[in-house]
Amino acid sequence: MGLSSMRRWIRKLLAVVTYELFWNVRKKKFLGMLVIAVALTTLALAGGHIRSAITGEPVESNPDFLIESNLGMGGFGFFLFAIVTVMNTISAEFESGTIVPLLTKPISRSTVFLGKLFAAFLTLLATYSLLLIYLTIGGVVVYGPQNNIHLVLLSLLGALFSIMIWVSIVLLFGTLSRSSLIAALGALGVWVATNIIGSILAGLAGQGWILTYIPGSGTTGSVGEPPVAAVSTGTDSIGPNLIKYILHPSWEVTYYRLNIGGTPPLVALYSEPLSTVILKSIAVASVYFTIFIAISWFIFKHTQVKE
Repeated sequence: MGLSSMRRWIRKLLAVVTYELFWNVRKKKFLGMLVIAVALTTLALAGGHIRSAITGEPVESNPDFLIESNLGMGGFGFFLFAIVTVMNTISAEFESGTIVPLLTKPISRSTVFLGKLFAAFLTLLATYSLLLIYLTIGGVVVYGPQNNIHLVLLSLLGALFSIMIWVSIVLLFGTLSRSSLIAALGALGVWVATNIIGSILAGLAGQGWILTYIPGSGTTGSVGEPPVAAVSTGTDSIGPNLIKYILHPSWEVTYYRLNIGGTPPLVALYSEPLSTVILKSIAVASVYFTIFIAISWFIFKHTQVKE
């Protein structure tokens, strides 16, 4: 591809990105995401005061609130944002009939698909950046001066990494079905299976390692000697785990199985370095994202459009 051809392609890509971003603004999608983000983050910030109102205990300072909060939302927040962002990115074009004039323009389907995906990423980046600023200010006001505040940007990086796997899942369902409702419900089914049913089976059967290789919260282990913190191994916890590793690079993660009715109540299964946990979660997120996006792109590229 020559330089002039590359420039023309970039202009076409930016045209699709602009179209998608303006569509998000017209549909108030970005505003809705920001409202949800602020609501969830405010709830996280108010958690100490809510407990204080119930128990009567004073709100204590927490200098590690920011680095432990996972942007104040965690896995469910990532899943919810993925649905809001891309549940109708592809499917709504078919539902409203706008797919016909869109694909009749001198732009390839691959460029349209990539432009829509990049616009979703920019929307999430803008939302999470504003959320991080709000959370940082709120965390200092509510819980006092914060330790290692320079590491909070890793929460943003990890959040984007974590949410993109859910974006790819929602996008896959939307491309397959051409229905925004099915895109949301299908992704919800995956989230329930991986985060709720899978966690129960893992805890009882001691096969939590399986959850490390599927999207979601993963399994939970303990770190430190004696155990001082819990670590979730899944793709939803990449940000907090990166921060833990920078602060404690020698930590080992130990996994346990519930020993119902027995003594001790928890049985240690095995241990692995925290660095291994992080590398596996990043690799799993990358592989799933690549596969699901590739399938969605292939389906979109070969879909027959009837006027």
